[in-house]
Amino acid sequence: MGMLSEFKDFAVKGNMVDMAVGIIIGAAFGKIVSSLVNDVIMPPLGLAIGGVDFSDLAVVLQEASADVAAVTLNYGAFIQTIIDFLIVALAIFVAVKVINRMKRQEEEKPAAPPEPSEEVLLLRDIRAALQKKTDTD
Repeated sequence: MGMLSEFKDFAVKGNMVDMAVGIIIGAAFGKIVSSLVNDVIMPPLGLAIGGVDFSDLAVVLQEASADVAAVTLNYGAFIQTIIDFLIVALAIFVAVKVINRMKRQEEEKPAAPPEPSEEVLLLRDIRAALQKKTDTD
């Protein structure tokens, strides 16, 4: 099998397509979480702390001069990123927990009884025929 056909088989398998869809949805989910943190969670949190805007929190390491911008350590943005991560981690934890619960429920379902063998079916037919014969006699 040539390298090109082997790659084609790999690329069009269901797992690869599923992974691509998951990555795209994950990127969109990351944007939603960032917006949730930046636009919904952090403003009230900053207000509760005393009107603090977390995106402005920074430590100036070197003041700006005429032609050089200030060097700052932006720990407010870092705090927002940590909250983003915690929300994503919580969402993934809940999703995995639900999936595992569904798998366990599926595994716990009793299996359907096996179909009777040909011999059993034949014996049932013989029994029914004998009962029919004794009923007519």
